[in-house]
Amino acid sequence: MLKTVHITNYYHPNSGGISTSYNYLLDYANRHQRPISLIVPGEEDRDERVGEFAVIHYVKAIKSPVFDNRYRMIMPWQFMAHGTRIREILLEEKPDLIEVCDKYLLSLLAVMILKHAFRKLGRPMLVHFSCERMDDNIGSFVSPGRIGKWLARRLMGNYNVALYDFYVANSRYTAGEYLESTKNSENPGRSKGIFNACWRFFRAARVPLKERIFVCSRGGTDTIFSTENISADFRKEFIEELGLTPETKILFYAGRISPEKNIELLIETMEDLSNAPETYHLVVAGGGPKADWFKRECEKRISGSVTMLGHLTDKQKLAKLYSNADVFVHPNPREPFGIGPLEAMASGIPVVAPNSGGILSYATPENSWLCSPYGAEFADAIRDIVGNVESSRVKVANALETVKENGWEQSNREIFDVYEKMLERFQKENSSFDYQEEPKNFDFTQLLDS
Repeated sequence: MLKTVHITNYYHPNSGGISTSYNYLLDYANRHQRPISLIVPGEEDRDERVGEFAVIHYVKAIKSPVFDNRYRMIMPWQFMAHGTRIREILLEEKPDLIEVCDKYLLSLLAVMILKHAFRKLGRPMLVHFSCERMDDNIGSFVSPGRIGKWLARRLMGNYNVALYDFYVANSRYTAGEYLESTKNSENPGRSKGIFNACWRFFRAARVPLKERIFVCSRGGTDTIFSTENISADFRKEFIEELGLTPETKILFYAGRISPEKNIELLIETMEDLSNAPETYHLVVAGGGPKADWFKRECEKRISGSVTMLGHLTDKQKLAKLYSNADVFVHPNPREPFGIGPLEAMASGIPVVAPNSGGILSYATPENSWLCSPYGAEFADAIRDIVGNVESSRVKVANALETVKENGWEQSNREIFDVYEKMLERFQKENSSFDYQEEPKNFDFTQLLDS
């Protein structure tokens, strides 16, 4: 029976889709009797059983010094030295597969295993799970220009993609970065010598890259998000609580308030709608590093038009908010996958979103309103929803059909099927994945465009 260990710095009560994804993966694995462990940062060392076959290992970790201090970070020295907790967990588990969901600090674990610096562990299959693109993150937090793009491509192409036997991405959009950062045709100016030196040093797999990349949604909908939550009484009480009139159109956003989410688009949209004959009010559920900035900008530019609820831990309330709003607005044009819009579809409300990114894995012009990420275009889409009731009804009905094809059970069954395929090839062609000496004369660029 395949035994898997997953390690990430992104598992946190406020991390939204990533935590949700892992929780459902653990639940699926336990119900189907597949041994699985998850290693994540925490306030203290502790283990949490999730049934007979699944466990979460919390490793005491520091608060993130950058970006968002609500998160904690496992540091490399917590697995590099002998006797550290992560080493002990891995030696006890002896997994067939180690999956790393991190492009930064935790990637050094893969380096150690590739270089046979973790001999007692042996050589498990190494998988990288990409839940977001590095170029989007660097563009949002470091440099949005050409320098940021170049840096992301070199880090991904020369380092991250060299470290793993196989790769799983949550959408084609996210998976695209693996190829864009390595393909010869996409990187005409890079140093072939440096590229090969990196891949030789890390003893990268000598197997065509395209054959090692898999797209699995790792996202779905929970049955709690449903049209059964539509309630005239709940909507009436909520509108009264906000001090609004019954005729007010409620726009809803659920997600992190963070630079990469393009949240300023929400303000621009509300500014444009302020000239409409109808009254619109935006409700925001979520927190993040730009929450204070967002609140100040709303007060300055659209005072009285926005209610911020913060991060909601009450999932039932969240589900009711989805179902009893008039429109769900998703501003991020570079969303890796987007569980929020899918939950909105399941809740029976229209979805307005950018016509780009991983959301296009399931969002189409037939089930949602897709447009360029500009306030005026989003506002026009919202006016179309309000003004064309029949058209909205048809698209919402189509969206409910889409939801049936994107459940957690299907996505987790798919990922375990993929793990089995990976392991079969890893074992069959082991000498192409695991070897002792650096391949001094091997040209890895020949594996990239095939």
